[in-house]
This record gives sequence, C-alpha cells and structure tokens, in this order.
Amino acid sequence: MRRALMMVLCFCLSGAVQAASAQWVDVKRETLTETLRLDGMIEAVRESTVSAQTAGTVVELPYDVDDAVPEGELIVRLEDSDEQARVEQARASLDEARADLTDARQNLGRVEQLHERDVASQQELDQARNRFDAARARVSRAEGALSEAREQLSYTRVHAPYSGIVTERMVEVGESVSPGQPLMRGLSLEQLRVVVSLPQQYAERVRSEREAVVTLNGGAQLETDGMTFYPYADQRSHSFRLRLELADPEARLFPGMLVRVGIPTDTREALWVPESSIYRRGELRAVFVRGPDDEPRLRQVRLGSRRDGLVEVLSGVSEGESVRREALY
Repeated sequence: MRRALMMVLCFCLSGAVQAASAQWVDVKRETLTETLRLDGMIEAVRESTVSAQTAGTVVELPYDVDDAVPEGELIVRLEDSDEQARVEQARASLDEARADLTDARQNLGRVEQLHERDVASQQELDQARNRFDAARARVSRAEGALSEAREQLSYTRVHAPYSGIVTERMVEVGESVSPGQPLMRGLSLEQLRVVVSLPQQYAERVRSEREAVVTLNGGAQLETDGMTFYPYADQRSHSFRLRLELADPEARLFPGMLVRVGIPTDTREALWVPESSIYRRGELRAVFVRGPDDEPRLRQVRLGSRRDGLVEVLSGVSEGESVRREALY
C-alpha cells in the first residue's frame, strides 16, 4: 500500500514539473529575411485589337463585350457579294486557262511526232512549244488571281486568334469599315503575369537574386515562372518595371487585380518569442522572463516583425533566456 502511494506521489510530482516547464519557452535566434512588399497588378499576356483587312459593311457580330470566345470562332462578318463575284470570275478564268493548256499540250505532242517523221518543220515545233509555255504561264497567273480573290474573301470573315474574352467592340451591324479600322479588342485568361514598379535602391539586388513571392490579399501564394527585369527606369518615379510570369493562373484571377509582391532585400539574425507571450497594456509591450527561482518577472521589450505565430524582439531579452508561453494577464 505504501509503495503504491509513493508511486502515485512520484507520478504527480513528475507531472507538475512537466507542466511547469511547459509554461516556459526559450528565446530563439534565427535568420530573418527582410522583405519589401509592393502592390503588383495582374495583366494578360495576350491582349490585342482585331482590325479590318478589307472594306465592307458589317452584317454579323456573333459576340458582344464580356462574352467568352473559343479560338478560331467567327467574331465579325462583312458583306461579301463583291468578293464572291471576284472568286467566281477568277475560277472561270483558271478553268479557261487550264483548257488552253490542255489544248496546247496536245498540239505540242502532235507536232513533235510529225517533226520526228520530218513532216513538220522546226519552226512549227518552236511555235507549238511557245504556245504551250504561254498557256502554262496563263494557268499560273490564273491560279494566283484565284488565290488572291479567295484571300480577299477570307478577309470578310474575322476569326478569334485565340480563346479569350471580348473587352471592347468598336463597330455595330450595318456600319461600313475600311482596312485597318479596329473592330474588337480582347484578351486571354489562360496566360497572366504580374507587373510591379521596383524602387531604384532595390534594383541591383533583384536583378542579381531574381527572387519574388506573389500572394493574394487572403495570403494564398501564386506560383511564378520566370522574371523579366526591364533595363531602364521611369523618368518620373525612377523605378524599374518588373514582370513576373504566373505558372498556373487560377480561375479567380483577372487582369487589373492587385496582388502583393514580396521582394527579399536583406537578411539578419533576430530573436523570436511566441506572440502569445507578449503582455500588452496601453503602449507597454513586455514578456514574463523566467527568474532564478522560476518566478516570472515582467520585462519591457521592443518588438519587430511577425511570422508564423512568432514575433521578433528587438531589445529586452537575450538568447537563451526563457519566457512564459502565455502572458499572465
């Protein structure tokens, strides 16, 4: 009975010691990377304006602003009766030229046979060959004219160069357009990047280290894939333009959104304690330091950065000291 009582007493004392030691945490020294935080803006890699390549009247606009357009889809159609007529005329000219070529080829064959039997003269053979060469040249010209007519016809149908969103429409159905006139503007959400202005004093480090972290307002980190550093500064702000490619843009990202860009600027040694150990009363910031007799002693501190539930102590404590994990009051 006495032995069992002693075991229980030892167990209780051991638990009390462990509970007491669990109240304290050592002040740790770790490397702190100082980070410059800037506002960056998301922009589309693909953003373009589609313009007319021929004159005509707009007869169809299948898509409007904010519509999603698959790659290759028709976005503008112009009236094409004149172009269709030119294609038919060019096709008829090609058929006629091919018929002349066939006749000239057959005639050349007959004259060559007669010339081999000394029935046709060399002059007649030369004339047959010249006629054949001229007919073949007319076929080439007719094929070129038909290809050009078909190309002009294709200009009356404007297709989306890539999958994206229509951001602006500059024409209406029934409006006459001329070559070079803007028709629609759009962008792709599949390839996005972040653009940020970097102060001049940090330019050299970023150019050499090429490190940056992009995060959303909620704290989610975005994966980047490459950095472009513009080798010139803005004349007014003296800042450098920095561009970060997003490796896998999320569906919730859109051009024009603001994100946070963290640029590592320096590293230094820092002392860290749990943020829960900080005692706050008005402007006072303090911690309870473990004394020689294991009693907590209040000591004022000056705080710095915060990360992952820890807070940097700039002054007031030393490495190796212990502070209460939880402030007393």
